[in-house]
Amino acid sequence: MIIAQITDTHIKSDGRLAYRKVDTMACLKACVDHLNALAPAPDVVVMSGDMTDFGTADEYTIARSLLDRLAMPYFVVPGNHDARDAMRTAFSDHSYLPADGFLHYAVEDYPVRLIGLDSTLPGQPYGEMCDARLTWLGETLDEETRKPTLLFMHHPPFLTGVAHMDRQNCRNAKAMGALIERHTQVQMILCGHVHRPAQTLWHGTLACIGPSPSHAVALDLSPDGPPAFIQEPPACRIVHLTEDKRLVADLTYIGSFDGPHPFFNADGSLID
Repeated sequence: MIIAQITDTHIKSDGRLAYRKVDTMACLKACVDHLNALAPAPDVVVMSGDMTDFGTADEYTIARSLLDRLAMPYFVVPGNHDARDAMRTAFSDHSYLPADGFLHYAVEDYPVRLIGLDSTLPGQPYGEMCDARLTWLGETLDEETRKPTLLFMHHPPFLTGVAHMDRQNCRNAKAMGALIERHTQVQMILCGHVHRPAQTLWHGTLACIGPSPSHAVALDLSPDGPPAFIQEPPACRIVHLTEDKRLVADLTYIGSFDGPHPFFNADGSLID
């Protein structure tokens, strides 16, 4: 099984540029085209939040018109730039989304169990896995302990060293980590929010942040680094399930690049 992650697309209405600089609509279109062209193609796509910039109905209409071009099913959770109820309305025909409350759900139809988590707090840039959310997650994980499981959410529960983003990460992470330690079927957690790839071993599982297909947060590990973005090569994360039932995370870069070129001559010798 192959799972693609898209995150932090920040779609705006009326063709406006994000931060008067980034054509996020064009970036998402290129990302969708890229994923559709991959061979083998992903089986599913998870969208880990900040689909829109302000959570308006117009923005969701545009975002959905682009995401619906994906050749495979996709699953969404909100980020801090989204609006939970507006997202629920925009994707009302996505039957996996609950009719009320947090946008949590489990997808049972694949060799990997996919669990989407809603970490958002309306009006706040940071996220939280409160007691109610953790109770739901614990009960859901208890329902199926044998199948490899992947969680996806917006706010990362670990610190990255990018100070202005770490102030906005997922709160109550210690309690979430204790829960994850008790459920070893959770092989990976995919997050967004930070707009750049990062990964760490976190409470016995691999926690990964996906890159944005539009703009990246500048990598500045100084404690007083200012909030800033940079136009690094756009990318998205690819996760695949190996024959021995392990999840492996990779990146795929969006755009045209030289290659692929062979390593070996026709007779099998290494090209020198």
